[in-house]
Amino acid sequence: MMFTYQVLIHTPLWVWMLLAYLVWQGIKAMQRRTTSIWRALIVPVVFIVWGVSRIGLGHQDSSWPMVAWTAAALALLPVGVLTPRPFDVDHKTGEIIRPGSNFALIRNLIVFVLQYAVGVISAIDASDRALAIIIGRAVSGATAGYFIGSTIALLVAYRRKRAEE
Repeated sequence: MMFTYQVLIHTPLWVWMLLAYLVWQGIKAMQRRTTSIWRALIVPVVFIVWGVSRIGLGHQDSSWPMVAWTAAALALLPVGVLTPRPFDVDHKTGEIIRPGSNFALIRNLIVFVLQYAVGVISAIDASDRALAIIIGRAVSGATAGYFIGSTIALLVAYRRKRAEE
């Protein structure tokens, strides 16, 4: 219990604010909603930045962390491109209309928990730090790759649907 308490109190405030935002966005995504294309890109951009930001963390004596990041990003980029979330476009306003789904909440929580767990492991256990760094880079690369792919899919579909006007 003391370990959990120590982990929680040493977690930066911005992490809890990010979790609250991701949960809020996930709950909102459970309802049908209309939003601008730029608002629809906020969560993907957050995850892309988070995934890319971990590339340069720590001093690396090996190239394996970068290999893990690149391989994971390349593996999940096509998944993001090939599994777009459905939406329609309001041709008068240009806004996108998304049906409600619990997918975003589940996805946000899974990615957050993976990133958080890797951060905790690498901060606490020096003996597992090398493995945690490689796994952390793979998780970050997968996150960035998936969200880059899903952003590409969203923008391509949006452009195509706007052209149907």
